[in-house]
Amino acid sequence: MENKKDFSNPKYYENRELSWLKFDERVLAEARDKTIPLLERLKFVSITSSNLDEFYMVRVASLKDMVHAGYKKKDISGMTAGEQLAKINERTRKLVDLQYSTYNRSLTPLMKASGICVIDAFEELNEEQAAFVDRYFDESVYPVLTPMAVDASRPFPLIRNKTLNIAALLTRKKGKETKETKEAVEFATVQVPSVLPRLIELPETNQEQRTFLLLEQIIEKNIDKLFLNYEVQCAYPYRIMRNADLTIDEDEAADLLKEIQKQLKKRQWGEVIRLEVEEKIDKKLLRFLKEELKVAEEDIFKISGPIDLTFLMKMCGLSGCDHLRYAPHLPQRVAGLEAGEDIFAAIRKGDLFLHHPYQTFDPVVDFIRQAAKDPDVLAIKQTLYRVSGNSPIIASLAQAAENGKQVSVLVELKARFDEENNIVWAKKLEQAGCHVIYGLVGLKTHSKIALVVRREEDGIRRYVHLGTGNYNDSTAKLYTDCGIFTCNEAIGEDATAVFNMLSGYSEPLSWNELVLAPIWLRKKFMKLIRREAKHAKEGKQAKIVAKMNSLCDEGIIAALYEASAAGVKIELIVRGICSLKVGIPGISENITVRSIVGNFLEHSRIFYFLNDGMEELYMGSADWMPRNLDRRVEILFPVLDKEIQKQVKHILEVELSDNMKAHLLQSDGIYEKIDKRGKVLVNSQMQFCEEAAKAAPKQNHVYSDRVFRPKESAE
Repeated sequence: MENKKDFSNPKYYENRELSWLKFDERVLAEARDKTIPLLERLKFVSITSSNLDEFYMVRVASLKDMVHAGYKKKDISGMTAGEQLAKINERTRKLVDLQYSTYNRSLTPLMKASGICVIDAFEELNEEQAAFVDRYFDESVYPVLTPMAVDASRPFPLIRNKTLNIAALLTRKKGKETKETKEAVEFATVQVPSVLPRLIELPETNQEQRTFLLLEQIIEKNIDKLFLNYEVQCAYPYRIMRNADLTIDEDEAADLLKEIQKQLKKRQWGEVIRLEVEEKIDKKLLRFLKEELKVAEEDIFKISGPIDLTFLMKMCGLSGCDHLRYAPHLPQRVAGLEAGEDIFAAIRKGDLFLHHPYQTFDPVVDFIRQAAKDPDVLAIKQTLYRVSGNSPIIASLAQAAENGKQVSVLVELKARFDEENNIVWAKKLEQAGCHVIYGLVGLKTHSKIALVVRREEDGIRRYVHLGTGNYNDSTAKLYTDCGIFTCNEAIGEDATAVFNMLSGYSEPLSWNELVLAPIWLRKKFMKLIRREAKHAKEGKQAKIVAKMNSLCDEGIIAALYEASAAGVKIELIVRGICSLKVGIPGISENITVRSIVGNFLEHSRIFYFLNDGMEELYMGSADWMPRNLDRRVEILFPVLDKEIQKQVKHILEVELSDNMKAHLLQSDGIYEKIDKRGKVLVNSQMQFCEEAAKAAPKQNHVYSDRVFRPKESAE
């Protein structure tokens, strides 16, 4: 009798937080890749920092809350919250050390060699530059600053989350002290103003060199001007990270909009979970900060270089430095969709497939814009999770309402770090006459769907857009996503049911084609995976290929292990978190996991099931995570059109053959780049750029030969 395998054994699972840190290590690896242009490498250092900030504000904060609450339950890898925090701290310190080593020892010398110098010390300033710095401080910086002293009458001020600050120790100047203050050392702090650019270019006589100084250094150099009756003993920059995980009791909230606005204000008072200070900070000053901010010793990071390297993103756009970065990619027009064409007529000819950012997001914007103006359009319904700062889609929805159309929009107020932005948009849409739904109690609406109801000669027709990414025209230039336009009747009926469910209490007994979380989606995925396992056991054709952002759901992973043990070949493309382990004898020997980290953020979700030759393809908004399957409104939609199926399968095939930007997960948990020796080089993102350019309508064929063409070799 065959021994039943225990697929839930904790040793078969990777901790999700440590897996996420491995992802940030892969991002940093791009900054260390010598084949990538210099400014692009700086960009990856910046992304590593911003990623780590969000990780601490949300994930580390959540673990600390668990520890404070005495929560002892272990995660799927068998670790308590306290054990996870200890491991995270250890791993993060190594990551930060490597990040600053990369910046200081590798990138800074390369910048200098390329004529870009970020001044390290005031002694490096020449006379003209020193005079410029003092003048800039007096005229532009000094009027904005608010120095805050701390004494008996002035308590320690609120230090805002993620802001850069300068702390100073002061003593009274001779002749200014009193008996009480003669020996006293006083503390003061000043926030580095975020309204001013952090990177200041200095005058330079050498035409082949550009010199920069950081704003905090300018303030440090002139800090004595803020405290005229004091001697500044020392001054050092510091930065804190606070718990930014919103806790909203939605069942008790009478008004979700007001409750979220209230919680956003509390975010600035959250517990300090990380303190970053300059490596050489004065011990007395550090002790004072530690006590006042109530931060534990293990949460203090001493930084060897500029605090908060996100400023490097600004350097990527330096004028006159095109030779140090990739040429910008121009998203191409979609074949079969001419400029200015009636988009509804185009969709009636057949389903349309969009692959962003290789193909332009304009058709999605035009879909809503044309619907807003079309006299035959009766209604527009759409979900919005994250939109751009000046969204043309929002403008079109407002115009549609003003034109008398029925406009229903679900604006998800709980989209993390976009809450304030979404509140503003929700209010504007309401003022224009749209019917706005502020999400659902207890659930985030993460699905991406737009429905246009149009009156035509043969009756009412429904046009639907379904996508894997947000309705955000800005991020659509940076994130890889897929979308489909269709007027398929069955999908149209499902789309109507989706919006009826979101706006009221109507829950359909069955669906035609769409599959929704949190009720039906988990069951669907489990059924599809187990069907492949059944086929394999019966000697039939069985294979699974799945592409997503994250994989950490225990039930899904156990089902994949069971399918692998049954002989199903499983190929996973997982950008970020992956709690699944490969190469476990008898468990996951048939599973491969790769992560692609390139110039674009991999964001699309695609799921392929061989099904004994009767292939099924799906796309959607959900990752294989508990939150997506159980706590969000998500949509999985089938790829029905045969031609589009070929295009989607091609995407998977190219990404599985990528040997330049892909990292393969090894059985020891380490991700390694693929050995390229003797192989044809494949950079999937570069290939998709080229293919989109070749397929675009010729009158709009704009393509740079320099797009994603670093010096690569197979050695």
